Amino acid sequence: MISRIANQLNLPINSVNATVQLLSDGATIPFIARYRKEATNGLDEIAIQKIEQSIKQYKELEKRKETIFQRLKELEINDENLIQKITNCYDNTALEDLYLPYKPKRKTKASAARDLGLEPLAKIIMAQNANNLNEIAKRYTKPDIDIEAALQGARNIIAEWISEHTYTRKSLRQMYEKTALLVAKVNKKNETEAIKYKDYFDFSQSIKRIPSHRLLAIFRAENDNLLKVKIDIDKENALQKINGNFVKSNGAAAQQIMLAAKDSFKRLLAPSLETELRNTAKLKADEEAIDTFANNLKQLLLAAPLGQKNIMALDPGFRTGCKLVCIDKQGSLLTHTTIYPHPPIKKIGEATDIVLKLIQKFSIHAIAIGNGTAGRETQQFIKSILTKEELIEVYLISEAGASIYSASEIARNEFPDLDLTVRGSISIARRLMDPLAELVKIDPKSIGIGQYQHDVAQDKLKDSLDTTVSIAVNQVGVNVNTASTHLLKYVAGIGPALAENIVNYRKQNKGFTNRKELLKVKGLGVKAFEQAAGFLRIKEGNNPLDASAVHPERYGLVEKMAKRNNAKIENLIANPSLTKQIKLTDFVDEDIGLPTLKDIIEELDKPGLDPRGAAKAIVFDENLKTIKDLKRNMALVGKVTNLTKFGAFVDIGIKENGLIHKSQIADTFIDDPADVLNINQEVKVKVLEIDLERKRIQLTMKF
Repeated sequence: MISRIANQLNLPINSVNATVQLLSDGATIPFIARYRKEATNGLDEIAIQKIEQSIKQYKELEKRKETIFQRLKELEINDENLIQKITNCYDNTALEDLYLPYKPKRKTKASAARDLGLEPLAKIIMAQNANNLNEIAKRYTKPDIDIEAALQGARNIIAEWISEHTYTRKSLRQMYEKTALLVAKVNKKNETEAIKYKDYFDFSQSIKRIPSHRLLAIFRAENDNLLKVKIDIDKENALQKINGNFVKSNGAAAQQIMLAAKDSFKRLLAPSLETELRNTAKLKADEEAIDTFANNLKQLLLAAPLGQKNIMALDPGFRTGCKLVCIDKQGSLLTHTTIYPHPPIKKIGEATDIVLKLIQKFSIHAIAIGNGTAGRETQQFIKSILTKEELIEVYLISEAGASIYSASEIARNEFPDLDLTVRGSISIARRLMDPLAELVKIDPKSIGIGQYQHDVAQDKLKDSLDTTVSIAVNQVGVNVNTASTHLLKYVAGIGPALAENIVNYRKQNKGFTNRKELLKVKGLGVKAFEQAAGFLRIKEGNNPLDASAVHPERYGLVEKMAKRNNAKIENLIANPSLTKQIKLTDFVDEDIGLPTLKDIIEELDKPGLDPRGAAKAIVFDENLKTIKDLKRNMALVGKVTNLTKFGAFVDIGIKENGLIHKSQIADTFIDDPADVLNINQEVKVKVLEIDLERKRIQLTMKF
């Protein structure tokens, strides 16, 4: 298994071996990537995740083999050659081909023919030695079965044999993979409804070359009965391949085999292989879409936080007003109200008075505004009433998922007495303060990233996104004395139950003073402590290393470093001039190498540094309000909101996002936009095309 995974992923076998061992011992992906670099030769989280997925696939394949062997045993089939082939098979498709002749079947035309005693006739035909086939077939006739019916039954059996022939299936499968076309046509009955799929109304492309996003779009439209989709192949060439495998003469038997081959291809092989090809293509498209989604999610979770500041937030609206909240540095609600600065009520004076008084009363540092309906208008209103002296930054914050959070059990438990809209405003404020801590409360599928997330395999999507959230949380680290249970449960080795226990212990004991105290938490044993401790921070505790990413297992090492330099641990922290004097090679041994030592020095130099940077407000063109205000060649500032394999979607300050196709990102070829762009990145763009009917905006970064 280890050898095959190493070859498949093109990784060193010793790295894979160490990773497999660590995973089997209960180590988590973030822990292995951060604290076991010597063992794995520095494999990152993505590589470790792929190894974990490969182990799962390997185990599923072995489980399938056990089922097949059990079936063969029941059938008393002891073919050593077959058993050896199955044992040495590591491809799911090839395994199912080997098993196909022995697989339990429902009633078929072939089984019906066998029940009529026509299998011997089928064998005679396949031997292709008979001189007078009609005379032979006459022996198998009955009152209700004439010669033609007997031959038809024999052909049904032969058709099934052909369809189950391993080599034939393999050669045709290769033909499908190399030459098959995916053909889509609009369903005329639903043409008006299908307008957003206009690009596929008369579409044909090699299925091996079709991009994943295009395939998923076509399949979605097919499921919605908007497109009719089929797989097209050179049928004559396919029949020639089949006949070449089975037809060995020119007589009547050969004619019967060719008829059976034609029937086998049309009725059995083509539907089976087309379904298989569609499933394989869909699986590949799913994997690409899930990888893209996971990458976007990680970037969104690692968006720069504003930090612990007093924040005002508004959930904008016209008729219903703007729901306004103020929160303190800990994210607790200070006050909430509703203002009406827009039509139809338009109480601008009153709204201005309320906003300015609350800014003064609660020493507001920044203002967050939801980017939904009335978002731009609310931003303009707020900016118009702020004086230059107030130095308050105004941020447009994505509302995606805020309504989901507002109605969730999490929100009800946090704010049982508040209206849904007020909870939504609090979520918007907290997203500015700390995007990661707030977004972990929301199903990733609801936060406005990815594409076709409802069309891909949901179990694989969930596994990937859960791992992605865990990686992001552990990369940043968590303050164990302030983090919510929803954030804590993603810390390596913790999970929901221990997260609840940590919070309960924190409440009962007024917080943690050191990492060792975590071992007093109910259910948190040595293994969980090993996995979690390095990612849990304790600020202003009784050990300065507890506020860093240095793992407790290395505290003794840091003490040695300090003593070697005649200093205390406190003197090493945030003191690069002193840590530079430490000769790392003096501390290398069989367990500790330079990767770990360099990580420790880096952490001592900048203990607990947030890797996410600092939040920055993007200023959109204030004259732009709707898509109708756009003009070709107009230069704009935008913010990347979503990345796909074909391009980047950009918020330019109006309801509709624009698209930068990957060919318009740079003058050089770009295979994946994620290689050069990030979620929330500020970009300068120019308008290429505007499609008002479909509300599509084409942008370019080429100036």
